[in-house]
Amino acid sequence: MSIQVRFFASLREQLGQGGCEIPAAQAATVQEVWEVATQGQALPQNILSALNMEYVALDHPVADGDEVAYFPPVTGG
Repeated sequence: MSIQVRFFASLREQLGQGGCEIPAAQAATVQEVWEVATQGQALPQNILSALNMEYVALDHPVADGDEVAYFPPVTGG
C-alpha cells in the first residue's frame, strides 16, 4: 500500500533524490505527498504536479498505487 513519488529537473538536484515511495495512509492529497516525501520541506512556488501522468492541482486526492510527480516551472524560447 504505497504511493510512488518522482522529482524532476532542478527539484531532483535540490532534494538529492529522483523519487521515493511513501505509505499511502500518510497522505490524502498531492500536497501532503510532497510534505511526507520531502520531510516537511517548503513547496517551491509555481511547482507543477502530476498524478498518474496527468497534471493536477495540489489539493487533488491520492490513493494507493498512484504515482505523483513534481516538476519545476518550464521556461524556454
